[in-house]
Amino acid sequence: MKILFTGGSSFTGLWFLRELSAAGHEVTAVFRRRPDDYDDEPRRSRVRLASEVCLPVFRCSFGDDTFLSLLDEGGFDLLCHHGADVTNYKSPDFDAVAALRNNTANLPRVLSAFKAAGGRSVLLTGSIAERGEGAGSQGLPEFSPYGLSKALTFHTVRHYCESAGLGLGKFVIPNPFGPFEDPRFTAYLMRHWLAGTRPSCATPLYIRDNIHVSLLAKAYARFASELPSTGLSRLNPSGYIESQGAFALRMARAMEARLGLPCPVDLSPQVDFPEPRIRINTDPLDPASLGWDEQSAWDAIAEYYTARSG
Repeated sequence: MKILFTGGSSFTGLWFLRELSAAGHEVTAVFRRRPDDYDDEPRRSRVRLASEVCLPVFRCSFGDDTFLSLLDEGGFDLLCHHGADVTNYKSPDFDAVAALRNNTANLPRVLSAFKAAGGRSVLLTGSIAERGEGAGSQGLPEFSPYGLSKALTFHTVRHYCESAGLGLGKFVIPNPFGPFEDPRFTAYLMRHWLAGTRPSCATPLYIRDNIHVSLLAKAYARFASELPSTGLSRLNPSGYIESQGAFALRMARAMEARLGLPCPVDLSPQVDFPEPRIRINTDPLDPASLGWDEQSAWDAIAEYYTARSG
C-alpha cells in the first residue's frame, strides 16, 4: 500500500514506521520539525532513524496546507493517524479540548481530499487511558484529561469517516517499552542497574499491560495490512498482564542474565491509587505468527541501554 503516516517522531511511531516499511509498504511520514530542531535527543534520534525507512516531509502537521497538498497529490491507500497532541500529557491541566482541535485540524477537508485521491481507510491510534477501553476496574474511566482527548479524537474521526464512507481502524496501545523509549519506567530501571544503584517501583500493586514495542509494532503492521475499507475494526493488543511489581522483577531477571550484573529493585508499599488499579488490553497476540522472538527483544533492550551507558 501507499501510506501517509503522522506521529513518526514518537517512540512507538518509529517502530511502526520500521515495520510498515519492512512489510513492503511505501510510507510517507510527516514531521512538525526537522531532526535537529527537536528539543530532546531521543526524539532527534528517532526522526533521523525514521527518515531512513520512509519518505519524510518536514515542517508539516496534520490538516495544514502542506498536509492537504500531500493528500491531493499522493494517491494514498491508507492514512495512519498516529500523531496526537501530548504536550504535558501527564498534567491535570492538560487541555483536552485544545488537543482535540489539534488532533482533528481540518478533518472534513482531510478526509475529503484523501478519498478523492483514492484513499480507502484510516488507521487511528488509541490509548488504554481512554474511557471504556480494555478491561479493568472502577468502570474503566479515563486516566486523565489526555485520555479524554484521545477518546474525543476517536469519536470525532469515527463520525467523519462514516460520513465520508471510509473504513476506520482503531489500534489501542497499552504500556509499550523497549529501545528508543522516552525516559520512563524501564529506562529508569536500566539507568540504575547499569550505574550499580538500586531503583524502586513506587506503584507495585497496579495491574498493567506492558508490551515489547517490537511486538506491538509487528501487530500494528499486520493490522494495517488487513484493514478493510468499510466499517470499524479494532485491535487491543496485549502483552504481559501482571502487577507493576511483577513486571519490574520480570525485567530484573531478564537483564541480570544479559548484563551479568545484579539487578535489584525495591517494591515500595503502595497506599495511593489515583489511577484505576487494573487496566489491561484484551487481545492476546500470537508472536510466532508475527515472526517475533521474545528473547531477541530482551537482548535488544540490553544492547541498547548498554551502548548508551558510557
